[in-house]
Amino acid sequence: MKRTKPPFRADHVGSILRTAVLKDARTAFYAGTLSAEKLKDIEDVEIKKIITRQQDVGLQAITDGEFRRAWWHMDFLGALDGVELIDVDQGIQFTGVQTKAQAPRVVGKLGSKAHPHIEHFKFLAANTNQTAKQAIPSPSMLHYRGGRKMINMGVYPTMDEFYSDLGNAYKQAVDGFYAAGCRYLQLDDCSFAYLCDADQRKMLEARGDDPEKQGLIYAGMINAALANKAADLTVSMHVCRGNFRSTFISSGGYEPIADLMFNKVNVDAYFLEWDNDRSGGFEPLRFLPKGKSVVLGLVTSKTGTLEKRDDILRRIDEAAKFAPIDQLCLSPQCGFASTEEGNVLAENEQWAKLELIVKISEEVWGR
Repeated sequence: MKRTKPPFRADHVGSILRTAVLKDARTAFYAGTLSAEKLKDIEDVEIKKIITRQQDVGLQAITDGEFRRAWWHMDFLGALDGVELIDVDQGIQFTGVQTKAQAPRVVGKLGSKAHPHIEHFKFLAANTNQTAKQAIPSPSMLHYRGGRKMINMGVYPTMDEFYSDLGNAYKQAVDGFYAAGCRYLQLDDCSFAYLCDADQRKMLEARGDDPEKQGLIYAGMINAALANKAADLTVSMHVCRGNFRSTFISSGGYEPIADLMFNKVNVDAYFLEWDNDRSGGFEPLRFLPKGKSVVLGLVTSKTGTLEKRDDILRRIDEAAKFAPIDQLCLSPQCGFASTEEGNVLAENEQWAKLELIVKISEEVWGR
């Protein structure tokens, strides 16, 4: 049965390959030869183009492709009250490649009294006749990568106070998006998937964090951010193993965190990655409670090779052995451009994948 509220049977995580026009404009902006005002004008035009393209493909959830961002997370985190983006010694290490060397640092009391991305959402909503979807990083992403060392000790002498203020800052942001008309909000989260990876758990232990407790702490912050949320606001969580230039960071199935994620995190839906063997099997879906949905990330955003219809149908059938098919949807496993550099595939390959998702969802769940 087709859905009238999110997540939709055919959905997507959100980021879209930056167009050549936009890439050139951002290069000029970084070089100091294009003003911020001119860049915004170009962003406006290019965002309108991809809004139309998403609608033409048949998607019901429409995003701005994250065209105003360099990163899926740092632009948002750096605009929270009390946070600044700084240059660091090295970037985030993916498999065989590193990102730009930047990181968020907490320098003051956390808050989100008027987050600039709310204006980004307003532009999106004003230019689509479908459901405008806003994606922001999960609160855990301000802590996971840098840990205690990126939090000013004088501002937050105890971590409990930091976690409490971060949850409240996110509640301010969530309430702000809702007041602006947002009814479909997504939290992008790597931490829960990283807790399924042995090397990542060792990293946490080495710096003094307990991986057994960290998931509960992150769940608590998300729940604080969503406390008393309106019934007509759908909140999903995308759980990612890393996505930069078609590479990854972590591996491992969802079994270690499935019960926690499905039953102790108060979101409505989960975008989960199952595009390769590193993601494990569908067995963790047995923990999915009634009333929640999982969007199956069966189509990879990391390569341009188009998946075969029969293979996707077979995998949906496999997933339906562990959760009712009425609680399932279909999407790419991640965004196509978690950073402005984008994954290694062509724009026409990206759109072909989204078209395939729409066609298969209509075949499985009806028009």
